[in-house]
Amino acid sequence: MSEQIIQAMQNWVSRVIVKYNFCPFARKEVETNTIHYEVCTASNIEDAVLAMIEGCIALDNHPERETTLLMFPNGFNDFDAFLDLVDLANALLAAQGYEGKYQIANFHPDYVFADSEGNDPANYTNRAPYPTLHLIREESMAAALEQYDDPESIPENNIRLARRKGEAFWIQLLKNLNSR
Repeated sequence: MSEQIIQAMQNWVSRVIVKYNFCPFARKEVETNTIHYEVCTASNIEDAVLAMIEGCIALDNHPERETTLLMFPNGFNDFDAFLDLVDLANALLAAQGYEGKYQIANFHPDYVFADSEGNDPANYTNRAPYPTLHLIREESMAAALEQYDDPESIPENNIRLARRKGEAFWIQLLKNLNSR
């Protein structure tokens, strides 16, 4: 089961994030194989945030890993419950002294931006096959942003592309991620 989850997420990164340039920095990490994919079986918030801290420790111990995608196939299907996890994970990141070293991005199959409707195609910029905490090295992100001409335009460009493609396109694309 873990291999299927990892495969679906690798497909999501390459077929969505890289292919549609949602994150202009992801291609390099895919090509250099520096993304670590971790399936977390935690189904409650306490175990999940502890797994997130373990992910930070693992990044400390593995400098060859640029980033970690921590996927939660159990227990966080409800988007609001997942947002509670994100809030607690960010608080614990700060409490454990990792603020400024790592940051958390988050993705969910039912992701909805606060100012958007559920069927807005823009939500697909943050929709992934599984609830996911993405641990990012802040130093590397800062360096990548310095090399990018207009980083403020990234979200706007992503939203424009997502809306141009339409909801049906993204639904079909995400359905096909479990195939090789």
